[in-house]
Amino acid sequence: MQQLIPLLDSRKVINPTDSLFFAIYGENHDGHKYVDELYAKGVRNFVIEKPFETQKYPNASFKIVESTVHELQLQATQHKNQFDIPTVGITGSNGKTIVKEWLSEMLEPEEIVVKSPRSYNSQIGVPLSVFGIREFHTFGIFEAGISKKDEMSKLEKIIAPTYGIITNIGSAHDAGFENQSEKIKEKLTLFKHSKFVIYHKKNNLLYDCIQQEPLNTISWSFTEKANYLVQLNHKSLQINAYTFEVHFLDNASLENLIHCIVFLLEYGFSEKLIQQKVNKLRPISMRLEVKKAKNNCYLIDDSYNNDVDGLQIALEFLNQNKQRKNKTIILSDVLQSGLSDEQLYTEINQLLLSKDINRVIAIGNTITQFASFFDVQNIITFKNTVHFLNAVVPFKDEIILVKGARNFEFEKIVKKLEFQQHRTVMEINLNALVNNLNFYRSYLKPETKIMVMVKAFAYGGGSFEIANLLQFQQVNYLAVAYADEGVELRKNGIQTPIMVMNPSDEDFDNILTYQLEPEIYSINLLESWLEFVNQKQKLLKIHIKIDSGMHRLGFESTEELIKKIRCSNQKVEIASIFSHLATADKDSESAFVFEQIKKFKTLSNQIENQLQIDTLKHILNSSGITNYPEMQMDMVRLGIGLYGVEPTDKHKEHIQTVASLKSVISQLKNVSAGDSVGYSRNNILEKNSKIATIAIGYADGVNRKLSKGVGNVFINGKLAPIMGNVCMDMLMADVSDIDCQENDEVEIFGNNIDIKTLANQLKTISYEILTSVSERVKRVYFQE
Repeated sequence: MQQLIPLLDSRKVINPTDSLFFAIYGENHDGHKYVDELYAKGVRNFVIEKPFETQKYPNASFKIVESTVHELQLQATQHKNQFDIPTVGITGSNGKTIVKEWLSEMLEPEEIVVKSPRSYNSQIGVPLSVFGIREFHTFGIFEAGISKKDEMSKLEKIIAPTYGIITNIGSAHDAGFENQSEKIKEKLTLFKHSKFVIYHKKNNLLYDCIQQEPLNTISWSFTEKANYLVQLNHKSLQINAYTFEVHFLDNASLENLIHCIVFLLEYGFSEKLIQQKVNKLRPISMRLEVKKAKNNCYLIDDSYNNDVDGLQIALEFLNQNKQRKNKTIILSDVLQSGLSDEQLYTEINQLLLSKDINRVIAIGNTITQFASFFDVQNIITFKNTVHFLNAVVPFKDEIILVKGARNFEFEKIVKKLEFQQHRTVMEINLNALVNNLNFYRSYLKPETKIMVMVKAFAYGGGSFEIANLLQFQQVNYLAVAYADEGVELRKNGIQTPIMVMNPSDEDFDNILTYQLEPEIYSINLLESWLEFVNQKQKLLKIHIKIDSGMHRLGFESTEELIKKIRCSNQKVEIASIFSHLATADKDSESAFVFEQIKKFKTLSNQIENQLQIDTLKHILNSSGITNYPEMQMDMVRLGIGLYGVEPTDKHKEHIQTVASLKSVISQLKNVSAGDSVGYSRNNILEKNSKIATIAIGYADGVNRKLSKGVGNVFINGKLAPIMGNVCMDMLMADVSDIDCQENDEVEIFGNNIDIKTLANQLKTISYEILTSVSERVKRVYFQE
């Protein structure tokens, strides 16, 4: 009997008859709600944990368990136990995924490796990874991550690692433990049955915890007495008696590489063979990036790796991006799959069909031979990447997934297709955005709806791309400031209901054509709207804005509003009644918040009672969701919190940075004491200095008030003060104490320079920092 494929997301069905759906139930999600949808798609096998009317689904099989997550883990363990292959378990705070990818690459082709797809290391991700083991695999590498006590023992049973690597210990997930010692001991649980575990002997706390456990350890160190003593000599690593030439010199890459080399030495690989494998290693991008491409196209860059599991993840990411209707994939040979070519390309064909791919560009000898296996209407083949680059292949108004094995050098294809702009970019971390969305959702009742603000170019992040993700995450409403923003979203495939917060008479035709929903905030606007709908004889939805104390827009009383609607010849459908809190982020103003809520309830009740309607009501913004969750009503409106700025500063540890503004060093100069930097000679140097000119200026969104040492940029782990005046397209920084080169990356704000800190320096707010980034700055969207 064929192994059923575990399925957790109703949007990711590929082979319904072969799928086993686990209805995961948690604080923010209930998989049982999707049984209807999945049954309609052809899924017939379900694991559930809640009472259910199973008789409604003839021919379906249901298994009722106490916990669907536990059942998923149990079945993964049973699946793993069918195979007698060595495995490596990897845990730590950073570097797990890079070590996994590099070690996998270095073990092949001597071993056929199954590994965790990307960062599948959670209580759900690990079992999904282990289900990937097939008969032809000879080696497994699996990550394991934890966030609280008693999680690792469950993962240990699933992975049962023969060997272990602990990358390092940092502050990630500290909140789930009493102290770091407790967290380290929990992580070490993964290796209780392993033959050995490799670790870097630099962390005294880690070393002390290891000494208390009955583990067989292999240590390495640059300075301490260890099993492997490491010395870095220019571009070579001396590891005991072995010498390896390396081309990675940053500390993180060196540490990750040494873990891999030590493992291969212990596993029996020769010095010569390891050196050959080190020579082939390249930096790994652990993220899927969406970039603007030429001819009105979008590009998904996944050019570093190509395997079936990774292809499925990349296709799912492609499917959630609706910027363009037509979808093309540029695909290389899939190497080291362990399947026969017939099996492999039959499976790939099924994946492509499930995601409605319009065109395949196949590159490689093998995939060219098996191109007839693809049922895609349009397929073009090339023997190698050079042939493709030399050909004239038209691309227009489409989204293109570039997915290739590393030796095909598909990064050259990305460079050819990418829309070329200057090297300043705004990086948008889609994983962080989803994390933030789920954090705010955790405060909501299951029935409470959520409206997300995507006005002002989605707070600078890019409306279409973020709206696509929010639509995929099934938010209930989007909100824009002006109708033309909503029109552009509709033109780019967004079907989610959209509220227009500042409509005008001139917008009404577009609102009707593109099925937008206007906010009505005054009698004049209401009269114009009623006249319009009477002419069109259409029933259109509106949202009524109440002024409960903000004194910006909205009705302060309801008598005339109710009278106008009652006297209208055309029935009006009120989609919601709402108001806006002025001080939800200030604990000292809670009394005013409750006064606003009281007034809003009074006025909204008047409207509902006298018009005999029952409609959605909402008043909470981002800070209101966390400070006043008991007032969530029927819907909440999420704004700045989604984009990585926690308004109250109470929950900073739960909110992740979404946007990072970055550029590069264009030139380095040595400038003597007494000389000046920049316009107007406002910055005379007091000492000889090394000055970096950076390719970003006030036309890109860097405020001139950061000039002359007020602000800093972040380069190679250090802050560099801005020197002279910020120019239109450039700024200068003092990098005298920083080891840096031309073309090195520079962060303006992001993970290292907090947006709120920057806003405080400028005596403004985070909203202004985000929305000031020019649209000429290229946005790069990535998903880990």
